[in-house]
Amino acid sequence: MSQFKADYLNVILAQFQHFKERAEMGFQQLSEDDFHWKPNGQSNSIAIIIKHLSGNMHSRWVDFLTTDGEKEYRDRDSEFIDTYVSKAHLMKIWEDGWKLLFHTIENLTEEDLDKTVTLREKPLSVLQAIQTEIAHISYHVGQILYIGKQIKDKDWTILSIPTKDSNQGGGLK
Repeated sequence: MSQFKADYLNVILAQFQHFKERAEMGFQQLSEDDFHWKPNGQSNSIAIIIKHLSGNMHSRWVDFLTTDGEKEYRDRDSEFIDTYVSKAHLMKIWEDGWKLLFHTIENLTEEDLDKTVTLREKPLSVLQAIQTEIAHISYHVGQILYIGKQIKDKDWTILSIPTKDSNQGGGLK
């Protein structure tokens, strides 16, 4: 069982790194104004999603094993207000959130995987909490990339295997 736990910690680190890198490859294709584009009034911009993911990571990954994952200092509702902040500021809060996540996961031990944490006063296993975060981040990275594709249209560089190359093994993975 111990090898499974060690492997799991390595796999999730690699998965989170993949999500981060994929989103950043998308960010590189976008202008400052693109980060604030919304297809309609009810949608989120990339800037809003970045603010939300950063707020989530600052809440979930600070004192992960010892405090509730929904911190009192988090103002989740404000994450969904599109205050026009610079791309540089968005990239800073993005990076700060990821540093917290990676630092916490890199310092988890195999024994920590057997522990229970809380999220909104609900007990979860550490495995459940990590899987919840994987799903949450994956969902929002997908939104970021979809919005980027909407903005750039034919000028968007595909970040996975392009359709025409699916039988050739081409493209980025």
